[in-house]
Amino acid sequence: MKKFLLISLLMLLGACASIERVALPQSTLLAPSFAAYEETSQARVDHAPWDEFLQNYVREDVQGINRVAYETVTEADRARLQNYLAELEDTDVNALSRDEQLAFWINLYNAETVEVILQSYPVASIRDINDGFLSFGPWDRPVTTVGGRSLTLNDIEHRIIRPVFKEPRIHYALNCAAAGCPNLMDRAWRAATLERDLTEAEHAYVNSFRGVSVAPNGSLTLSKIYIWFQEDFGANEADVLRRLQGVAEAELAAAIAAQSRVSRYQYDWSLNEF
Repeated sequence: MKKFLLISLLMLLGACASIERVALPQSTLLAPSFAAYEETSQARVDHAPWDEFLQNYVREDVQGINRVAYETVTEADRARLQNYLAELEDTDVNALSRDEQLAFWINLYNAETVEVILQSYPVASIRDINDGFLSFGPWDRPVTTVGGRSLTLNDIEHRIIRPVFKEPRIHYALNCAAAGCPNLMDRAWRAATLERDLTEAEHAYVNSFRGVSVAPNGSLTLSKIYIWFQEDFGANEADVLRRLQGVAEAELAAAIAAQSRVSRYQYDWSLNEF
């Protein structure tokens, strides 16, 4: 009986994981207007209010996870965050350079995610903020308006950032308020440091237990981002492992090279609360 229950539980978990992956939107451009940009543009978006919020409330824990002190956010700082988000809505994104655009979209996504949490706080996980049966979270709720179009978090990530920029490292920049997610940076993203910050974010996550971990027997456990977004990292699991090996530090790289497959994928959905 116990064996039957264990097998049933494993099958249920596997089914949930499959549904979770299928539920993810495809990388498909929302509208051609979101692909337009001005490469020679010198226009800059003011992310100082978001920068200040992050510096005030993001804290690194003993495991190296950046967490947010949601409980201590003051009414004044919440109002400043909301004003910042309102100002982003007035931005002419098409008038920005490509790097300035990417910094804009990353900051908008991350700041809106924090605002979503604050609207429902206290909450154990962002997935608890949902619309009922078969709703996995708040990602399909309209959160902002840019260029006259209402946008959800899924729109920003899967229908703008992924198809326009085709940059796998953006998965290390976007933060979904979960402990298993790559860190929410303690400062705003900016065009001037974009390349360096993306590289550092990738290195930090891959070399943390959240990205890749090795069991005593050598088997590999990877973050679910590498199966959810496998097409962004490579054509198949082997491609993903090769990419991770190239980013991993020496000992971890050797452990990855010794394995031809991933034993399991995991993700911690608990709130990234300090």
